[in-house]
Amino acid sequence: MKTDQFINRLDRARLEAAIGAAEAKTSGEIRVLVHERPVDDAVAAAQAEFLRLGMPQTRERNAVLLFVAPASQAFAIIGDEGVHRKCGNAFWSELAATMQASFRREDYTGALLEGIERAGTLLAGHFPRRPDDKNELPDRVVVI
Repeated sequence: MKTDQFINRLDRARLEAAIGAAEAKTSGEIRVLVHERPVDDAVAAAQAEFLRLGMPQTRERNAVLLFVAPASQAFAIIGDEGVHRKCGNAFWSELAATMQASFRREDYTGALLEGIERAGTLLAGHFPRRPDDKNELPDRVVVI
């Protein structure tokens, strides 16, 4: 699928509302990034974007990035060190499999909503919202 078709089919308002709702229950941060160009390695590209977006700078190192490169038909989910310590590889594999099934059905918004909601549930369980919590990263969907 062409990247512009993918982007046009995304319901950004729903995705951003879901990010806000998920983050209302946790001190964790969730971001969605759509990469317009093809990538050779989605994980490496996601890791680079995670750093570029300043995601390791959250207070508890509990940020999650959902990265999609539609031109390469690839995606990756990156969690910061605090998140990875709490959940391990099994969670990420299960989440990726769930999202992949929705991507195959061309339910792009649904795939990302599943990722946001499940990541939010995980974050809320390990990083509950604090009284002094603030939104450390923007909730908007990033397209680069």
